Amino acid sequence: MVNTKVSLSGWELDNPVIPASGTFGFGYEFAELYDINCLGTFSFKGTTRQARFGNPTPRIAECPSGMINSVGLQNPGVEAVISEELPRLAKCFDKKVIANVSGFSIEEYAETCRMLDSQEQVGILEVNVSCPNVHNGGMSFGTSPESAAQVTKAVKAVTTKPVYIKLSPNVTDIVSIAKACEEAGADGISMINTLLGMRIDLKTKKPVIANKMGGFSGSAIFPVAVRMVYQVYEAVNIPIIGMGGVSSAKDVIEMMLAGASAVQVGAANLVDPFACRQIIEDLPVVMEKYKIENLKDIIGGAHIG
Repeated sequence: MVNTKVSLSGWELDNPVIPASGTFGFGYEFAELYDINCLGTFSFKGTTRQARFGNPTPRIAECPSGMINSVGLQNPGVEAVISEELPRLAKCFDKKVIANVSGFSIEEYAETCRMLDSQEQVGILEVNVSCPNVHNGGMSFGTSPESAAQVTKAVKAVTTKPVYIKLSPNVTDIVSIAKACEEAGADGISMINTLLGMRIDLKTKKPVIANKMGGFSGSAIFPVAVRMVYQVYEAVNIPIIGMGGVSSAKDVIEMMLAGASAVQVGAANLVDPFACRQIIEDLPVVMEKYKIENLKDIIGGAHIG
């Protein structure tokens, strides 16, 4: 009998499969399709202090082996998340969730995290300093070690729950940024967010997306994500939640061998809403095939020898 349990900062999950923020809403939408309690947990829709309508349309562009999105953090705002979304989720999900937070100032990050930290349903605060789809916010805080550390310190000063910083791959040196977050008090790292990409319509000869550029995700970015998780694992001593193009149980195993303690699944949910359930069902079979008895034992296994 294989053991799929993993832990994140003392929080034990039944399995390492976590739907990524922005691809699973607030959970209850997917609960209409299957019992989402089979998940390790999930990261809910990126939340900001105030409600956001998001970017103008069109927001989505298809790509070979992936997609580009520029939704722009559309969400109802943290007060509505606490008063409406979390109570609604509690009716169909009996585990704690990961709260994904974005902001446009250090003060906004801190205030939103402070409010969500008090919610019993929240197990981890995932601070997104890497969103490429908004101007003057998000990724601007995650492109230098200094600014990422400032956000980390501000959030840690007003929270008690584990704080994981979600990093951008759109940087020259992701390792130095991860190390700066660790030194500033981060309890873990989430990586990677989407790559910056664009498509051009040959008929109109203009960018497909109204915002011109957006976040490129999907299986095409998986090798980049594995490489970055591998690099950061060698540099930090805090857990990593790996993500970026994960679409199968084999991908989960590979990401964990690179150094991830748990794995998020993003774009695959938009292609197949049952993707995470299928990965969870396949995981024990793949573990047996590769003679893995305990998932915790393989974390960072590719670094040995």
